[in-house]
Amino acid sequence: MLRPYASCLLPLASCLLLSSALCPLAPACPLVILGVMEERKRILILGATGFIGRRLLAELMREGDVTVRCLTRRPAPFPPTVETVTGDLLNPGSLLPALGGIDTAYYLVHSMGGGRAGFAERDRQAALNFVTAARTAGVRRVIYLGGLGEREGLSEHLASRTEVGDILQSGPFAATVLRAAVIIGAGGASFEIIRSLVHRLPVMVIPRWVQTRCQPIAVDDVIRYLVGALKDERTAGDTFDIGGPEVLSYLEMMERFAKIAGEVNLYIPVPFLTPRLSSYWVGLVTPVKSSVAMPLIEGLRNEVVCREDRIREIIPFDLTPYDEAVRRALAEEKT
Repeated sequence: MLRPYASCLLPLASCLLLSSALCPLAPACPLVILGVMEERKRILILGATGFIGRRLLAELMREGDVTVRCLTRRPAPFPPTVETVTGDLLNPGSLLPALGGIDTAYYLVHSMGGGRAGFAERDRQAALNFVTAARTAGVRRVIYLGGLGEREGLSEHLASRTEVGDILQSGPFAATVLRAAVIIGAGGASFEIIRSLVHRLPVMVIPRWVQTRCQPIAVDDVIRYLVGALKDERTAGDTFDIGGPEVLSYLEMMERFAKIAGEVNLYIPVPFLTPRLSSYWVGLVTPVKSSVAMPLIEGLRNEVVCREDRIREIIPFDLTPYDEAVRRALAEEKT
């Protein structure tokens, strides 16, 4: 015997081929609507409370065409339409409930905030745990935001970012790796370090690493790439460099930041000051945790410039100039 809704299937099957104007049953039966709607993808964000994660969550919710789930280590306030699961990448048993039914996962986490010592090993184990759980859960795609830089001679931080990307791309899912340099946006560690140096040190001794080239990118542009990678399957399983429209030295970035912020700074070159030595005094003048600031500063010896721009053909838009990115970040901090 057919159940009540099932008994509607045969006559309504033909109605699906007609417009609602011709078939009076169509608007009344939810099965007709469900029959013509594509199932919404369920997306998991790892790191949803972070600098990038919270902006990505807001954008996905704004667009409204996916169901979003967030994995957090502790309860956090989210919109009521967001699914939340408590878990930890370093606790493998907590991952399967978060990954069940997930089509695509955004991997936006790192372990530097947990302490300077051993963060690379924690990141490695977290990525391995995730790959194992995602394999079991049948996750189809992963999108990872990593760091730019050549593989040889990388700082511990950049080498760890690269290793995590390699681990994710070794999994059975299609892992997209987006590699970025300094991301300019309010609340971002790199931005806060630059802002603090400019604001708190009107006279600054500058080491050789300030001449290292970098290709900073606005946080809004990073979010557009992350969302675009989800929408365009041509990015699946590939690695892309993402950067802003300008290549600048760190000194140029600080000088232009100071001009926009209305600061007057004097820079005194000191050739023997290494990134490691610099990281100690930088940690004293910035609000960024030393466990995060020190690895970032040590990485400043590595040039981080895009070596290819294939992503521009797949996800085209007008990139935000550095000065405009700084203005937006400063304005956001005032709100």
